[in-house]
Amino acid sequence: MSTTSPDPHTPCEECDQFTTPCPQCEFNQLIAHYSPSSETESTQPDEENIRRAEAAREEKLQQFFDAHENCRATKAQLEAVFDLGLDDKDQEKLIDLIENPSMLYPLEGGQTVLEKAVDLVCYSELTPPTAVTHSLSLPFLSASANNLVIAKTSLLQIFTLKSVLSDTLAPTTTSTDLRRTGVNAPGSLTATAQRADRALATKLVLIAQYELSGVVTSLARVKILKSKSGGEALLVSLRNARASLVEWDPERYSIYTISIHLYEPKDREDKDIPGNPWDPDEKDNASYLTVDPRSRCAALKFGERQLAILPFHQQSDDLVMEDYDPDIDGERPEPTTSHAKSGTEDNGGDKTPYGASFVVSMLALDPTLLHPVHLAFLYEYREPTFGVLSSQMASSMSLLPERRDTLSYTVITLDLEQRALTVLLSVNDLPYDMFAVVPLRLPIGGTLLIGGNQIIHVDQAGKTNGVAVNEFAKTSTTLSLADQSDLALRLEDCLIEQLGHESSDLLLILNSGELAIVGFKIDGRSISGLSIRRVPEHDGGFALSAGPSCASLVGRGRMFIGSEDADSVVLGWSRRLDKLKRQKSNLGVGAGVDVDASDLSDLDEDIDDDDDLYASTLADQKLKGDTNIPDASDQSDEYRFRRATRFPTPRGYEDFDSYIIASTRNEDVLQSAAYSLKPAGLVNVKDTDFDPDAGMTVEVGTLNNGARIVQVLPTELRCFDADTTEEKARDFGILKERSIASMKTLYSPAVPHFGLAQILPLAEEEDTGAAPEIISASFADPYVLLIRDDESIMVLRADEASELDEIEQGNSLKKKGFRAGYLYEDSNDVFRLESEMEIEDDAGNVLMFLLTVGGGLQIFRLPSLEQWVYRAEGLSFLPPYLNPSFWARRSQAKEDLTELLVAELGDASHKAPYLILRSALNDVIIYQPYQSPASADSDTPLSFLKMPNPHFTRTCLSSLYDESEEGRREPMRALSDVAGYSAVFLPGEAPTFIIKSASSPPQLINTREKPIQSLTSLHTKTCERGFAYIDHQGSTKFAHLPTGCQYHTGWVTQKIAFGEDIHALDHHEPTATHVVGVSRKVDFKLPEDETHPEWATESTSLLPQVEQGTVKLLDHRTWSIIDEYPLATGEVVMAIKTMNLEISENTHERRPLIVVGTAVIRGEDLPAQGRIYVFNVIPVVPDPDRPETGHKLKTVAKEEIKGAVTALSEIGTQGFLLAAQGQKCMVRGLKEDGSLLPVAFMDMQCYTSVVKELKGTGLCLMGDAVKGVWLAGYYVKFPSPPPSLMKR
Repeated sequence: MSTTSPDPHTPCEECDQFTTPCPQCEFNQLIAHYSPSSETESTQPDEENIRRAEAAREEKLQQFFDAHENCRATKAQLEAVFDLGLDDKDQEKLIDLIENPSMLYPLEGGQTVLEKAVDLVCYSELTPPTAVTHSLSLPFLSASANNLVIAKTSLLQIFTLKSVLSDTLAPTTTSTDLRRTGVNAPGSLTATAQRADRALATKLVLIAQYELSGVVTSLARVKILKSKSGGEALLVSLRNARASLVEWDPERYSIYTISIHLYEPKDREDKDIPGNPWDPDEKDNASYLTVDPRSRCAALKFGERQLAILPFHQQSDDLVMEDYDPDIDGERPEPTTSHAKSGTEDNGGDKTPYGASFVVSMLALDPTLLHPVHLAFLYEYREPTFGVLSSQMASSMSLLPERRDTLSYTVITLDLEQRALTVLLSVNDLPYDMFAVVPLRLPIGGTLLIGGNQIIHVDQAGKTNGVAVNEFAKTSTTLSLADQSDLALRLEDCLIEQLGHESSDLLLILNSGELAIVGFKIDGRSISGLSIRRVPEHDGGFALSAGPSCASLVGRGRMFIGSEDADSVVLGWSRRLDKLKRQKSNLGVGAGVDVDASDLSDLDEDIDDDDDLYASTLADQKLKGDTNIPDASDQSDEYRFRRATRFPTPRGYEDFDSYIIASTRNEDVLQSAAYSLKPAGLVNVKDTDFDPDAGMTVEVGTLNNGARIVQVLPTELRCFDADTTEEKARDFGILKERSIASMKTLYSPAVPHFGLAQILPLAEEEDTGAAPEIISASFADPYVLLIRDDESIMVLRADEASELDEIEQGNSLKKKGFRAGYLYEDSNDVFRLESEMEIEDDAGNVLMFLLTVGGGLQIFRLPSLEQWVYRAEGLSFLPPYLNPSFWARRSQAKEDLTELLVAELGDASHKAPYLILRSALNDVIIYQPYQSPASADSDTPLSFLKMPNPHFTRTCLSSLYDESEEGRREPMRALSDVAGYSAVFLPGEAPTFIIKSASSPPQLINTREKPIQSLTSLHTKTCERGFAYIDHQGSTKFAHLPTGCQYHTGWVTQKIAFGEDIHALDHHEPTATHVVGVSRKVDFKLPEDETHPEWATESTSLLPQVEQGTVKLLDHRTWSIIDEYPLATGEVVMAIKTMNLEISENTHERRPLIVVGTAVIRGEDLPAQGRIYVFNVIPVVPDPDRPETGHKLKTVAKEEIKGAVTALSEIGTQGFLLAAQGQKCMVRGLKEDGSLLPVAFMDMQCYTSVVKELKGTGLCLMGDAVKGVWLAGYYVKFPSPPPSLMKR
């Protein structure tokens, strides 16, 4: 029997045709390569074809062995690496790990070195972490820098802050809008517009980001004696009691690890004392970090109650020198370095920034520190001092009447020289629900203790002042507190941050995102009380849509607030002038209130001449004597908060593109044509001096501010007048069809007559008698760079009369040997290159980048072509840091670079130039220029940093066998404005955009349509800030990037604000809808019960909250909710799955239905219940105002389950479903009466969290949090016994 031979163009389902083929596909391709062509009769691969394929594989394998004959890996390991089918880069990474097995230890569960190496190389994250967990503001890049460091679990990002001017409407959607309307109402996602005015908006600009080998638990700043950048160092703590001290290295433009500290149980001082057998493992205990405000030491809490102290070398403590009087105390002594035991030394003889650390047990400090809750270092102490919140007995809600005030606050001072810790004071009988210690700076001082129902302030003498924020504070503590229970605040997981380093007010951010102000009543130098007031909604009290995870002051009037549940924001605030004036008049001159209303440089505030209601900043209040802070009622609307973010000004809509220049093929004759952009399409421009028969257009550009249009042909240049008026052309470009592939656009306010002004033919070579052809060109007004096929270049310049003249070249350029080049106008002087032969020139800072045949980089500053101003011959080795002093090892491989481009990447708020390279294998390499400190090895501080690029360019498999393909590859295109981004496009078989936002690194985004022969930017009334491209069929299409999308993760993502927690979702393909399971918090009231008549008289106003779930149907076109099914109170969606179920036992008809598994949470004293819902999406008559509402959820079945339904999946081939319910997994079948009949089950002994089926086989994987992954099989034996599940 004859079958069709494997087609090399059709891969298997497991591998994409644009990725490296799997071993089976590669074997099939080799067989197909030796099989008869498709024009003849296809036959099954015979033994001869198989033998040839095997011989070809053996030949490739032997070549692989020969290429790695000097490596330390065995042949068996090399063959295993070869059979994985990885690309060359991953193969080299894998072999390098095998050669250095020490990097792989410890091995887990009997893993081999090869298996561990494959795990490290082949594992990759789909998206980087996006939830912000920690943040810190510090001068990191330099002593005067203002940087923000953000941790996203295992990703560390370093930002700098930039203020940009915006004058557009600022859409804002508050969290109350989302909670009030959700996404059900039409237009609920439309943002409300504020007034249009000029404002400074704070933007975060990414400097660098690093993937860490662990999850970050704390960030802290440390001021060390000497750092490479002059700024402060960063101390990062990770899980499992690890900490790293890093600083910024300006020479490498990267972080530099000073030290790594790892603490284990063997480091404990009481290691000889056996611990309790029921104590949790070290890895299960939380570890966090706190640093002394004067950077004298750091404390890392790990384990149950272990404390690691890491001292830092500092100048002698100058606290006692603040009141030093030279007339009385004599000559001031010189500051000395503080002593630390056994400090290590570096090669230079200077001590390292840190001393030897030591570990102490909290029980050794005080036996009452049995259950530590939280600790932090305090301000205003001569020696390092920290406060500890702990309890001597475990707290319990069930024993609340007996164990109400169980916590204690202890202040402990640390003697680093003697390694001794002394208890200074202890405050006992604090409420059981306190969870955080917040140290406060002056003018407040002391410590703030945060609980679930109250806030307590403790000063240095141990005096306490507290305020109750809800009615439960009365029952949770006997401590005397000020009563503000009418606020009804829930303080769980809240954050508190000072509103400025010298402000006496604190910002309280609740878990719901609401804002409140904590104020203090100051009597002299002591605190006599504190009060809390909510921020009204009209003053930005609901500016945040979710609870915070971290907060950091980033400047005057600005605070970064990170979140794990919503977008992180920069929050700005100001204070009302009329309030400040009234306070100043009430306090008098002696109060010393100083209001600075003119400082706009450090504050992100509106700059509107008509807006005199708000001050630009609030001056520091240094209250002396017996003065009080005004009442909260007088300051209820004192602060005004807002998101310090505005939308950038878009490009003017009146500057539309008008023309396109194209190259066409007419009966194998290459021609050029000019088209006019009309609403009906492209209209050919005739009756001009533009000659279509002149040949193919290589490139087109404008010079002298658009006064002259230059058409670059293979053998000559033609210059045209831009238009018949004095107005100038703004942009221009070319379009080439499929076989020629390139296009660009032209904007002109008047109709260009294309009057021919100049023809500049290329000179013929003396030895050959023929003129070399131009293969590429680059424009930077007033210069034109031409790259010719004989590896020579030509640089032309337009004079004041717009006539092109060639610039005389130096000896180095006359030698030829240049493969590619590009012109870039460095208007911001990023490269900072100066020519030795400085010439007076008003043409701007235009740089010429050249790629030599040998793979080197040369940079010239025009108009001087005598000598390069920068040279790096090691570019083709692709070093991580490129500078003129780099020299590669003899054995290091070179990359065959074919193209070079320098272009700006970024958005409207921040753009920066990047050096982008393209290799012969279509790989993309991106370098970022930076200025490093000048060294003796280099004459210039300019260096280049290689950017991480996990994206591998995909190549169609057919190109591997197409040896007849001819023609030059279309070059990369720099796009100045595509949907507000400055981007670069790579045409070809795998078309790709290089897009970067201010807060993300460059990302490579593939297009859905492929291949794309040519692309250029386009701006018309129907396609604003879009692009035009030619597809693989030669059709010209206009398109734009999707609106509302983000690209910072490497994926095209779009956010839809629901205002509710999303638990599960799935896609219903027949109706093209999405089913989403969400929940929201609702108040819980006790039900009516005859056995508990007291429930009916419940008087609690602050009711507890429980979750209530909802199943919603989402339309994928409008992203709006078209139907929903509410669940009971306390019922939450756990799993949603679209399954092809059998709906009739008689006809065995199947239908795609939506199965929802829920859990009914009834409290910790009652077992959880669950339900299984089966829905069908049916068509209905839509609402005339909402045509998308043409579908509705219909309930097919509803089944009560004993136990929560935590996972769902199809199983087998009979149309059954598998549900993980409680501690069992059960197979159920849908009956015609709407019930779910149990068919088979299997005990799991624990809750199953995920189930995945190998479709059609009955095999499935089940995962849980205790036993890992199970492999189970479902089978049916006829006629008996019944179906069953078995596990392995």
